[in-house]
Amino acid sequence: MIDLDKIDVSNFLPHRPPFLMVDKVLTLNDEQVSTLFKIKEDNLFIENNYFNEIGLVENAAQTCSSIVGKSFFNDDDIKGEGANLIGFISAIKKVTIFSCPIVGNTIISKAKLTSRYDTNNYSICSLECNIYEEETLLLSCVMNLVIKDLKIAL
Repeated sequence: MIDLDKIDVSNFLPHRPPFLMVDKVLTLNDEQVSTLFKIKEDNLFIENNYFNEIGLVENAAQTCSSIVGKSFFNDDDIKGEGANLIGFISAIKKVTIFSCPIVGNTIISKAKLTSRYDTNNYSICSLECNIYEEETLLLSCVMNLVIKDLKIAL
């Protein structure tokens, strides 16, 4: 079992600051994930002291990608050396944004894998994600992602 406190999420996502929108993975298995992200003043998606809608969608995508991305790594690979992943949103099927959090607050994102198709080179998946600030639902969405390990030749 992976000790999530020892994982540096930046080793597992292709994003780098200032575009990294996940600080910590709280729970992770083959079907679900939850992440934490503190909204900082210097974030790219801050408008009038609020983390905007685009930032919320990007946080959802990065959260969702960790479910499928996990399968490209060995369970004991806490440094993220086993794969070189790239991923992108292939479709946003539904998104509802109820509110945007203010700078200084922390959001919790919870995602669930609803379908997945794998080939030797990539995975296509559909996921549901909800983002909360404490008990308040900020975003609900359904999206498709494509994830590919660049170390695997076509």
